[in-house]
Amino acid sequence: MELGLKGKVAFITAASKGLGKAIAMELAKEGVELAISSRDEEQIAKTAEEIRKVTGTRVESMAADVSKPEDIQQFVHTMIERLGKVDILVLNAGGPPSGEFMQFDDETWEKAFQTNLMSVVRMVREVVPHMRKTGGGKIITIASSSVKVPIPGLVLSNTFRAGIAGLMKTLSIELAQDNILVNVVGPGRIATDRLKELDQARANKLGKSVEEVKEEIVQTIPLRRYGEPEEFAKAVVFLASDANSYITGSTVMIDGGMVQAL
Repeated sequence: MELGLKGKVAFITAASKGLGKAIAMELAKEGVELAISSRDEEQIAKTAEEIRKVTGTRVESMAADVSKPEDIQQFVHTMIERLGKVDILVLNAGGPPSGEFMQFDDETWEKAFQTNLMSVVRMVREVVPHMRKTGGGKIITIASSSVKVPIPGLVLSNTFRAGIAGLMKTLSIELAQDNILVNVVGPGRIATDRLKELDQARANKLGKSVEEVKEEIVQTIPLRRYGEPEEFAKAVVFLASDANSYITGSTVMIDGGMVQAL
C-alpha cells in the first residue's frame, strides 16, 4: 500500500519516549520530516538524534511544556519557520496521576485540565491556519481506552480523555470543509513506562506483585498480551497517511480486543 507520506511534515508532542517516540520513529521510516517536543530538552534532543541515525530523516526538536500556552505558540512558530509547513499533528501528553475522586484537590484537577485538554485546544488552534494554507492535513490525538469504558482509579484521565473525544468529534465536523481529518486513538495496555507505573500503582493498592497484576490484566485481553509501542504507532501512521482519505471523527481502539464496548 502506498502511504504517500514521503515529504510530509509532522508535529508530535511528548515525543521523547513511549508512544510519542514510537509514532515519530515509524513516521520517519516513511520519509516524514519531524518536529518533536517534550518538557525534557536533553531527552528530546537525544530522541531526535536517534531517529535521524535510524532513518536518515530530518528531525527538529525543542523543549516545550504543552500545559503552557507560550510554549505551544513558540513550538509551532519555530517549527513552521524551520520546516515550512505542517501536514500531520499528533497530540500526546503525559497521563495525569492515578487515583480516585476524593484524593484530588483543585490544583491537581487544574494541572490535568491544562496538560491533557487545553493543550489539545491550543495546539489545534495554532496549527489549523497552517493546514488550511496547504489544503488540508491530519490531526490525531492520543487518548485512552477510557474513552469507551472508564478505568477504575483513573478519574482524572477518564474525565479529560472523554472531553478530548468530544472535542475531536466536533472538530472533525467543523474542519471537514478544509480537508482536515481528525481522529482519536485509544491505547489499551501498551508496554510503555506509563503502563509500568499504572501496574505498580495497582499492585500497591491490592497488595499484590506487579507480575500478578499483569497476569490478571492479560487474561482480560483476547490476544493475551500487552501491545508493543511499534504496533500502536503503525496504526497511527495509517491514519496520518494519504491512504486514509475517508476516516474522520472516529475513535480507534488499539487494544488487542480488550475494550468490550461496541
